[in-house]
Amino acid sequence: MSKKTGQREIPGGQGPVPAKRKRNKQPEQPRQAEFEPNAAGIDIGAREIFVAVPADRDADPVRKGATFTEDLHQMAEWLVGCGITTAAMESTGVYWIPVYDVLEQHGIKPCLVNPRNMKNVPGKRTDFHECQWIQHLHSLGLLGSAFRPEAEVCAVRSLMRHRNDLVMMASEHTQHMQKALTQMNVQFQHVISDITGLTGLAILDAIVAGERDPAVLARLRDPRVKADPETIRKSLEGNWRPEHILALKQRLSLYRSHRELINECDQEIEKLITAFEPKVDPDEKPLPPDRKQKQRKRKKKSGDPKFDMREEAYKLFGVDLTQTPGLMNLVFMLFSEVGRDMSRWPTAAHFVSWLGLCPDNDISGGKVLWRGARRTKNRAGTLFRLAAHSLHRDQTPMGDYLRRMKAKLGPAAATTATAHKIAIIFYTMVSKQVEYDASLWAERDQMREKRIDARLQKQAAQRGYKLVPLEVAA
Repeated sequence: MSKKTGQREIPGGQGPVPAKRKRNKQPEQPRQAEFEPNAAGIDIGAREIFVAVPADRDADPVRKGATFTEDLHQMAEWLVGCGITTAAMESTGVYWIPVYDVLEQHGIKPCLVNPRNMKNVPGKRTDFHECQWIQHLHSLGLLGSAFRPEAEVCAVRSLMRHRNDLVMMASEHTQHMQKALTQMNVQFQHVISDITGLTGLAILDAIVAGERDPAVLARLRDPRVKADPETIRKSLEGNWRPEHILALKQRLSLYRSHRELINECDQEIEKLITAFEPKVDPDEKPLPPDRKQKQRKRKKKSGDPKFDMREEAYKLFGVDLTQTPGLMNLVFMLFSEVGRDMSRWPTAAHFVSWLGLCPDNDISGGKVLWRGARRTKNRAGTLFRLAAHSLHRDQTPMGDYLRRMKAKLGPAAATTATAHKIAIIFYTMVSKQVEYDASLWAERDQMREKRIDARLQKQAAQRGYKLVPLEVAA
């Protein structure tokens, strides 16, 4: 190394070259493949499955079977007889779920893999060769298992997803009711905020029952409605067509039936959630003060569960996640998707990488070919993005961060960056059992202001200027 230039010498007298910069962070070592000698491969279909075991375990190492429950148990018993301890399969629709459950019942560890990660070799696209290819890759330890929470959490997840479908169907019926009213030129859905509220349902019931007098219908207005009675009366004048009245009647009946189904789902979900062992006793360790009490009352929606979500979530996780910006109504949905055991991910970085909320790149030959957000679909990652998207008008440091990133990166990248930050806060709170502390943002803001000042001072010095604070100049 040359003392004058700070450059290293090339042996052979070729002159100095710039010294390499020291990297602060060493690249992560790739995960070593763990061989699975007792591995099997399963190709799953709707009516039949193909199972492959190592060639030395049976005279017929590839077998074909039906998807009936009895046949699945026979297949699992055959695998146990061959000494199989783990079996890999593709995540094909929902066909893999019965096979997965049967394997677990027989003590075989299932490995659910993404089909994109195990493309077949050319010329071998039949099911017979597909299961052998899966078995070969799994025996070499080249297949990573997908995340699947505990059976109790999976039960909550199934009901939560079913409930979301019911809410979507109920909203579709509401839209069709609005369509029928518009076709009759009845405009009261534009006067009140929600036609499925107290006033809206009372007026709709009267219309279906045969009432056509706008003045009589307007008197059904709840006193809390902001629109005056005269405006509501004018909006209830229209062309009462019998075919549209019939559509309105049936859609209203379907909406009410779906609301009853949603209430039944809420009751079953409450039973499953209360069956979990609580991490904290609210009597011994009371809930922290609710800093969002006014916001919670103002934004209460008709689709929310009937039970106390905040208290039940506090028992499940041991911390009050509802105080985290954006996670007020998404805590139970996140629980159904990721559970409460964060030990599945060693660090928060692993967690956000699994969520698909971290940047990714493609490097070949030392050249960056592509850089950007990971192209993956993750339900939990979508929930964190939804939480970030809801903070556009939120007057919190997290909301300020979202708006600042929007101005810098654009809406899509800003939402992902904010979701990344919320996911790290979620992981830290659950894994370390600490409450959300908004005061930590003040220290971060001070550090950001210092970086801005240092950058401005540097830019001014490069142009021969010197920045002087206003207090000093005065």
